[in-house]
Amino acid sequence: MNSVIFGIIMGIIFGIVSVLIMIPLKFENSGERRDAMAGAFIDRFMIGLIIPNVVLGINPIIAGALLGIGLSLPSAIISRTYAPILIIGTVGGAVIGYLTGVFV
Repeated sequence: MNSVIFGIIMGIIFGIVSVLIMIPLKFENSGERRDAMAGAFIDRFMIGLIIPNVVLGINPIIAGALLGIGLSLPSAIISRTYAPILIIGTVGGAVIGYLTGVFV
């Protein structure tokens, strides 16, 4: 499969999963909720898009995990919500890396 199309598919799936995880969270107002969910979707979409299109020359699972944690770090620092953001980014990146190794 074409790596760009695969990346778009992975980005959409990872973005939707991230937004679904955020549904039970409480926010001060609906605008803040909308902004947080839009930011999470875009952040995870880009992780899904980038991982299949980067060749680091190492195991794709490790590459995905490294890119997932590295690309999630700015959001974690800004929001001061480290564990959930970094864990989801790392695990999601590793899964996308694995799937990239299988399908691309």
